[in-house]
Amino acid sequence: MKIDSGKRVCSGVWGSIWLDGEQVGECYGAQAKVTADKEKVVMAGRLMDSHKVLGLSGTGSLKLHKVSSRMGQLLSQAMHDGSDPRFTVISKLADPDAYGAERVALYNVSFDDLTLVDFEAKQLGKVECPFTFEDFEYLDQITA
Repeated sequence: MKIDSGKRVCSGVWGSIWLDGEQVGECYGAQAKVTADKEKVVMAGRLMDSHKVLGLSGTGSLKLHKVSSRMGQLLSQAMHDGSDPRFTVISKLADPDAYGAERVALYNVSFDDLTLVDFEAKQLGKVECPFTFEDFEYLDQITA
């Protein structure tokens, strides 16, 4: 694929996140990855190790400006009760100069922690929300 112009590179300015159908307007960054869980396979007659995929792991993080107690409202009671609420996260990256928009759904999202207090004088309030997920789906893909 040949890119006709640098303007085709997607800018995160045009990214957005929805958590269970509600837009998270304070989100300024997001990442989700699927990682292959591998085990080393040693083979006679070879100096290089081989590897076997045994499973997959989904991890990610939302980066939020601190403007509300959204995550506390979603997670605090469950953490007190010992339950593990699950969510659907949908990301959208729709740069108007790109070849299209990309949307990815993450299913069975489980947040790893709840930041209760994190502030510093003369600094903007920010919260990072790490999570795991069990499945994903491309809802829309960018094709040149």
